[in-house]
Amino acid sequence: MQPEIHIGSLDLQTFGICFALGFLAAGAVVGRRLRELGKPADWSYEIVFAALIGGLVGARLNYIVENWDEVSGDLFGNVFSGTGLVWFGGAIGGALGVILWARWRGWLTAQMLDATSIALALGYAIGRIGCQLSGDGDYGTASDLPWAMAYPEGTVPTTEEVHPTPVYETVAMGTVAFVLWHLRDRFAPGVVFGLYLVLAGTERLLVEIIRRNDSVVAGLTLAQLVSLAMMALGAAVLWSRRNVPRTATA
Repeated sequence: MQPEIHIGSLDLQTFGICFALGFLAAGAVVGRRLRELGKPADWSYEIVFAALIGGLVGARLNYIVENWDEVSGDLFGNVFSGTGLVWFGGAIGGALGVILWARWRGWLTAQMLDATSIALALGYAIGRIGCQLSGDGDYGTASDLPWAMAYPEGTVPTTEEVHPTPVYETVAMGTVAFVLWHLRDRFAPGVVFGLYLVLAGTERLLVEIIRRNDSVVAGLTLAQLVSLAMMALGAAVLWSRRNVPRTATA
């Protein structure tokens, strides 16, 4: 666990480093896919920038809404604070940013959704490495498994041995990214996107069982409710693409 890296008088947050590496890796994957599809490779920079700006805005707004009682006294300061970024808000904001970009470029197609879903899975896997290194509280419940660990020096410390759920998520979503990449040309456009929704939703639904988040409805956490919605949408996408030929371009 290494929340910070000290280089002389410079202190670098490992979560921030992994956050940046996740975007860089996602951009590299999208750039490679754009070249394969005969699209301008430079679009990858634009996609990453749109996702970054949309994600930061969405994550910030999500945090403010969830913590209104705590932040309303200094709303301006909290809007521009560098802390308190919520993943779900970031995912929604980033998706909206990319969709707006795609409409502007005239490439709001199933091919675009496939390419960005692979990148999203990879970026998420790398981002969870940052959660593990920083010990930011995303770990799970108490465990006596051989690989359970404590986070005494984390930004949200605990001396109790718990499930290292960021590690689980890195392995799971890294595997999802690998599988989706190798399936990218084997099915009709849109299928990879549908698979991503189903697999990513399933991963988060399951990992929440051993996370420390509170339930909101029927014993399910907010993340699990969103995961179920992702899985349902993914299943609908897969059903809708079942008769589309592999050679289709949209």
